[in-house]
Amino acid sequence: MRVAFKALMFGMALAAMLGPAKAQTKLTIMVFQGVQNLPLFAAQTKGFFGKRGLEVDIKIAPTSDEMRNGLAEGRYQIVHGAVDNAVAMAEVAKKDIAVINGGDNGFNELFVQPEIASYADLRGKAVIVDAINTAYAFQLYDMLAQNGLKKGDYTIKVVGATFKRLDAMEDKSNSASMLNLPFSIRAKRAGLKSLGSAVKAIGPYQATGGFVMRDWAKQNEEILVNYLKAYVEGVRWSLDPANKEHAIRLLMDRLKLAEDVATAAYEFATDPAEGFAKDAKVDVEGFRNVLKLRAQHLGTWGGTPPAPEKYLDLSYYQKAAAGL
Repeated sequence: MRVAFKALMFGMALAAMLGPAKAQTKLTIMVFQGVQNLPLFAAQTKGFFGKRGLEVDIKIAPTSDEMRNGLAEGRYQIVHGAVDNAVAMAEVAKKDIAVINGGDNGFNELFVQPEIASYADLRGKAVIVDAINTAYAFQLYDMLAQNGLKKGDYTIKVVGATFKRLDAMEDKSNSASMLNLPFSIRAKRAGLKSLGSAVKAIGPYQATGGFVMRDWAKQNEEILVNYLKAYVEGVRWSLDPANKEHAIRLLMDRLKLAEDVATAAYEFATDPAEGFAKDAKVDVEGFRNVLKLRAQHLGTWGGTPPAPEKYLDLSYYQKAAAGL
């Protein structure tokens, strides 16, 4: 009993010296399902968020509308998606957003039903998109236009996020869609045909990026900087070849993938030429192309897009990078 009493007193004294445990800051973020989230999975499982006092809950976006509306309404503090969604928030919904980091080029390919032999075969057919006037839909329209198909030559159907579009392609009446990792790999194995890579057709493209409401960022600067430190650490961990096996296991677990699919997706996403951007840097030339596509296909800004800097605030990213 004397030993137990001494142990209890020692424990109480130690707790008094250490003080109360610091509560973690909870963040709810939204992302689209896909391999682009590997850095987030790493930041969660390797403790990069936790060591900075952050508890991050990752929600999967069913549609880009929910991502944008949820950010504007405060249900999510940070979202990661195609930055054209951030532009749409600013220009259409008139919300004061800021893109704070980059991520990847989208890993998109245009997939069609196996009986489609050429772009010409898509005339009069249905193509499916997440939303009509954002992001990867513009990539689709541009690839079709480059090959002689104007709007009106095909029907556009709104289905939702990439995983929903892949499921929808089981219906043979849905003839084409943009798909990215790992869904593009699954699509090929299901017999769908790729008409090629989006970036090879349209050039550099800033796809996945983090964006926030500017007011929230100003009021939570330290939290946001710490979040970005953890995110960049997640990117570095993901790109380190020493972590390949663990990274593939993460993709298998989080995305419910077979090992061969997860391996192929990992190898593509970490390719130095086409994979994750080093340290999640923004591709400014790719962002210019995002704005160019929007101007071309919507006639926004009278056809002359603004500079990417209108939508960027990299001050938080720069502070995070300086602190790593």
